[in-house]
Order: sequence, then C-alpha cells, then structure tokens
Amino acid sequence: MAEEKSLNFLEEIIERDLHEGKHVSIVTRFPPEPNGYLHMGHAASICLNFGLSKKYGGYTNLRFDDTNPTTEETEYVESIKNDVRWLGFEWKNELYASDYFENLYLFAIKLIRLGYAYVDDSDSETIAREKGTPTQPGANSKFRDRSIEENLQLFEEMKAGKYNDGERVLRAKIDMAHINMLMRDPVMYRIKKAHHHRTGDNWCIYPMYDFAHGQSDSIEHVTHSICTLEFVPHRELYDWFIEKLDIFPSHQYEFARRNISYTVMSKRKLLQLVTEKYVDGWDDPRMPTISGLRRRGYTAESIRDFCDRAGIAKRENVTELSLLEFCVREDLNKIALRRMVVFDPLKIVLTNYNEQNEVVSVEDNPEDANGSFREVPFGKELYIEQEDFMENPPKKFFRLFPGGMVRLKGAYIIKCDEVIKDDTGKIIQLNCSYISESKSGNDISNIKVKGTLHWVSVQHAITAEVRLYDRLFKVEDPSNEEGDFKDYINENSLQIIEKVYAEPSLKNASINERYQFLRKGYFTLDKNSTEEKMIFNRTVTLKDTWAKEVKKG
Repeated sequence: MAEEKSLNFLEEIIERDLHEGKHVSIVTRFPPEPNGYLHMGHAASICLNFGLSKKYGGYTNLRFDDTNPTTEETEYVESIKNDVRWLGFEWKNELYASDYFENLYLFAIKLIRLGYAYVDDSDSETIAREKGTPTQPGANSKFRDRSIEENLQLFEEMKAGKYNDGERVLRAKIDMAHINMLMRDPVMYRIKKAHHHRTGDNWCIYPMYDFAHGQSDSIEHVTHSICTLEFVPHRELYDWFIEKLDIFPSHQYEFARRNISYTVMSKRKLLQLVTEKYVDGWDDPRMPTISGLRRRGYTAESIRDFCDRAGIAKRENVTELSLLEFCVREDLNKIALRRMVVFDPLKIVLTNYNEQNEVVSVEDNPEDANGSFREVPFGKELYIEQEDFMENPPKKFFRLFPGGMVRLKGAYIIKCDEVIKDDTGKIIQLNCSYISESKSGNDISNIKVKGTLHWVSVQHAITAEVRLYDRLFKVEDPSNEEGDFKDYINENSLQIIEKVYAEPSLKNASINERYQFLRKGYFTLDKNSTEEKMIFNRTVTLKDTWAKEVKKG
C-alpha cells in the first residue's frame, strides 16, 4: 500500500478551517502584476493556489494587480494567461484590480470619514524622513490633523486631476511610533497622470498595492490569500484595512518563495539580463521564465511534478536545479520520440553492401508498451560519431575499432576492415563489411556484440543546427556572491553546432513534440526554425553532467 503523503502547513490550515465551519469552501487567487513574464517562482505559486482549490473543491481567480499604469502592458497580460493555461490550469474568473477602482475609491472615502485617512502635501523625501527607523519612532506629518471635511475635499480634487504627480498623497492614519514601519501612516493613493492599459485616462489617482490587495481579496471573498514570505510584515496592515472597513475577512498566509540554484528569480535582475543582451529575450531557453523553459522543451507535467516534489516551506531555501532536470528527464523518457542524429560525423562505407532503397524498422520509444516504429532508410555509406571509433582503444571500449564489430541501431552488425586517412594522418573514412544475416528483428547470425551505435545514411541525411543549453550561472546562488551577479554568468551556457546530420523523419518535426537524440540528450524544435534551416534546442542531457563537475571540484 502506498504511503499517504503528509499535509503541508497550508493544507492543515484549510482542513482545520473547513472542519470548524469557518468556510464552506475555499477561494484562492493568483495575482500577478502584468509588468513582465512569469518565472519558476510564479509557477510554484500557480501550482499551489490552483492545486489547493482543486483539492478542496473551491476555485481560483486570476487577478491582475494592475495599479501601476507606467509599467504594465497588455502583452504581459496575454503572456501570463498563456503560461497559466499551458501549465494545465483554468481560472474561474479573470479579474483586474482596475475592476475595483471605484470600490477602492469609496473605501478610501469611508476611511477618511472614519478619521483613519488624511491627505498629505509632503514630498516623498519628507515622508520617508519622518517615517523614522526600525529603532526610532517616526514623526507626525504637519498635515495629519486636517479636518475630515478638508481631507474629503482635497481627495476629491486629487481625483479630479487638480494636482500634479507627487503633489499630494492619501495616507492611512495609524501610528507613527508603531514597531512595524509599514504601519506608520502608509500611503494609500498617489497621483499618476498616466494612461492605463484598461481604464485609459479615467483615473489619475491609483491605489498602492497594500491598499488594493486586501480589499480586492475581500471583494472576491478570497478565503486564503497566499503570498510569499516578504509579505509577512504587510499582513498586519492587510488585516487593519479589512477591520476598519468592516468587510469580508480575507486572511493572508505566507510561504517561502521558490529559489532555484544556478539562476536568479528577481524580476529586476531578469530584466537586466534581457535589456543588457546577456540573453535573447524573456523566452531565451536559459531563462527561468515559464516561456523560456517551454521554448527549451520543458513540459508542463515536469514543472508541476517539480513543484510538487519541492513542496512548500515556511523558511527561505534554495532548491537544487538538478531536481527540476530530474523531473523533466523522468517525463521526457516516457514521451520523447527517439531519433538518430550525428553531431561529429565519421563516414563509413559498407564495401559488401549493394541493396537498393532498403529501410530498417526502428522503435520510436522503448518505454512505450504500445509504441510505434518508423522506417529509416539504410545505405552503403553511413555517418557515425567520431567518438564511436578508436584506432587504439583501451580495454572495455565497446564501440568500433579495427577488426572490431558493433551493431548499427535497428540494422546490421558491421566489422571494421580498413581505416582510411588523409595526407595529414587524419582518419576520414572506415571501410567496413556488414553481416547480412544479422538484421535486427531477424538475426540468424549467432554473433554477439556488446556495442550498438546510432547512425544516419549519408544519402538520406538532413542537416540541422543544434543549440546546447546549459546552466546560465557558474555558481549556485549568484545573488549572494560578491560584486555584480552578472559576473558569474556561465560563458558556456550556449554552444551552437551549426550542422548536424539527422535521419530524414526529423524533417517533419513539430514544436509540440519532444525528441531524444540517441545518446545526446533531449531536444525540441525551436520557434525560429524554418524549412530551410531547422534548429533544435537541447532541453537537458541524458544524465546529470554537473554532478560529475561538482565531484571533480
């Protein structure tokens, strides 16, 4: 009997809430700001929020936190929706913080009327200075004791566009000596005369995140508002607004954000990599963005599996990238179509082979019990890998050498009879003989060999470019190293082989398929491929090559 998986701390909270009748069902939300592309940290949050609501019979809203018009674009909205759906999730409601601008404005009016908010004419430097320090209390603004009537009038004038950006703000009136600095009269609204991607020029005042977030949760009756640990200090303010407004009591819960070794998860740092041309855009296959991983050939199943295996925690931690690579290998091994591709060709000539138009049958995936086979053209002249031949091999070298015999995958056993070299001594061709009775699936030769090589027919081979991607950084945690994090970029994170030779079935490759190039790794077709030039991205090697590097070090 399989061991039952223990509950994580959020599941324990939800089960207790449901058992005690605090909630009949649960509602979660995924609330990205549409100012960039989603990365693996967001993937963890997506899997968590959607996974919890599915497990406990609730639903999840997709809500865009679009309260900053100067950084948000419809392009990002569409990319986020695409990523969530690609990961395998569907939201119940597509919502925007901007849907609630009128509600939030009325909430602000209510707080002013209750004496819990005031308009401040101070500039940002003065407000910051008067906040104090973690060990010293702040000082009250000279505008803090304005009358309710004056605050109402000034706030209405802010909304009407009477003042310039930065000229006035609306602040909550809490406690300038509070131990939590976020509770020291935080700004609720600021003036921004900027065009909004949805509301156009209807508004020139915009709510701050801390004011918009909890109230949006409350409007939607979100029962469990799940965010990352950096929002722990914000929870007190979240609860304060809800209490003073006397609205649905949404509550915030925090978990540790997903950090992965050998990369960075800061949107600011990822933007630097893009704008400074260290990578080729947000979907560069070396980026930890969902779109980058998708382009590299990662599957949604492997990312969901990774998030499940990594789990959630209450403390910050770094998850090994090797776990993500393990998860994608596990998935690709089951689904990837096997194909033969030669990267560094060595020509062999079967001197006794004279068949015409022969094809051999090769399985597409040995892991698939109901697997299919494909026909691969065979011929007199073939390419194998240079590394699969040695003129003076060591013991236990089970590939090809003078006088040695190997099997060609899906085809015949061959024997190396002669090594042909050019004037410089470089090996340029092997003359071999094939054993006609040894054809795979119908072998009556009784010859046993230990090595099997992949190959392609010279006459039928197609060419392609392959891009070998590796880890973007040379150190596990580049953000914690001395100096600029970009100093630790792995200069070998991309190697391009401009011409490889592939079996002709790959001419019909599609972006949605995954391939294992035998003994080379897992690959997928790149979006920039054309009929004239096919490009394949390596998703991951067949084995964890970095583990060897760590042991060497």
